[in-house]
Amino acid sequence: MSTVPMVEFEQATGLVKEVYDDMIATRKMTRIPNFWKTLATHPPTLASTWSEWKAVMGTPGRLDRLTKEMIAVAVSTTNRSTYCVNAHSAAAIKAGMDKEMLGELMAVIGFFNKVNRMSDGYQVEPDIFPKME
Repeated sequence: MSTVPMVEFEQATGLVKEVYDDMIATRKMTRIPNFWKTLATHPPTLASTWSEWKAVMGTPGRLDRLTKEMIAVAVSTTNRSTYCVNAHSAAAIKAGMDKEMLGELMAVIGFFNKVNRMSDGYQVEPDIFPKME
């Protein structure tokens, strides 16, 4: 349960309504997800977070949508964000992820969480790698 009452689409006015309308147009959504309805209780946070989402997730780049969503699943899993794991898993499935890919993704997440903790525990000195040009 949210700590604040969510702002439903029908209640939205001003900046919140502008952002909601942009979300629906940009993402071709039929409803506003709970995360955004919760952020709408503070319109400046809603607007800045939506703007950042569009720049990171909504703009085509070298990473395709499936890759971005799978990274979001990995980070959300590691951060233990049940809401985001659910949301980004659904988005990744919509973008083409199948159950075999999800299984591999979970194996990679589990492996790197393990070896990251091991390298931190041992305080392994980083190797030097060439820089990108």
